[in-house]
Amino acid sequence: MTRSVRAAMAEGIARLAAAGTGTPERDARRLMAHALEVGADRISLMAQDEIGPGSEEAFDGLIARRLLHEPVSRIVGGRWFYGRWFDVSPATLDPRPETETLVQIALERRFDRVLDLGTGTGCIVISLLAERADARGVGSDLSEGALATAAENAATCGVADRLSLVRSDWMAGVDGTFDLIVSNPPYIAPEEMSGLAPDVTKFDPRQALTDGVDGLGAYRAIAAQAPARLVPGGRLLVEIGPTQAGAVAGLFRDAGLTEIRTFPDLDGRDRVVAALRPQ
Repeated sequence: MTRSVRAAMAEGIARLAAAGTGTPERDARRLMAHALEVGADRISLMAQDEIGPGSEEAFDGLIARRLLHEPVSRIVGGRWFYGRWFDVSPATLDPRPETETLVQIALERRFDRVLDLGTGTGCIVISLLAERADARGVGSDLSEGALATAAENAATCGVADRLSLVRSDWMAGVDGTFDLIVSNPPYIAPEEMSGLAPDVTKFDPRQALTDGVDGLGAYRAIAAQAPARLVPGGRLLVEIGPTQAGAVAGLFRDAGLTEIRTFPDLDGRDRVVAALRPQ
């Protein structure tokens, strides 16, 4: 007998809860919405409806994937970030809500040209350009797959005509100067990788998580290259791990950058280090 949406949801939630997935109700709702091809806000209104055999099979398959720790965003193909939908792919890091802190800080001051290092999905630079219609940007990444995903997201968000995407090892292949440079680089030390959830280690590309050394390699490269790429008075903003503020601030100070500040995310953890090239 075909189940109702409510009954199928209840069973899915129970299976996810038993597996310890963390947010079983939210995950089941998003997966049901994907199976039914409706918005998640419609699920409560459809609770008494029959799910239908095709959708029921699809939902059960989605739950099975989540039980293997595949993130919901990867199952459904993307996630919302700073109010916009971003596709994700195997070549990109899954955008995290805490990265919105960097975007919010960047938007506090005017910028005309922004460079996003290790752009991945492009969620940072695309969000910035979408909020500043007169700005132009460059996104760099070593991964061709990531650049392809970023290009699709730029087109979806309507900023493709103002964003250049280049394959580059940090700033090596980038031309010009910028009044804002941003980055969410790989900052996890190798010995910390074993402590990450399988949702991360099994599905996020390793090169987007760790430098394989001490978690500070990207910041050393950025600190060495950024002063020459920033206009006088230009800003540098990077996301960090919650224990790295002192080390990253020291690297930026040694590079001659000034007005170095650390900003917390919504959970109160150190999340962004900001610096300025002196006038």
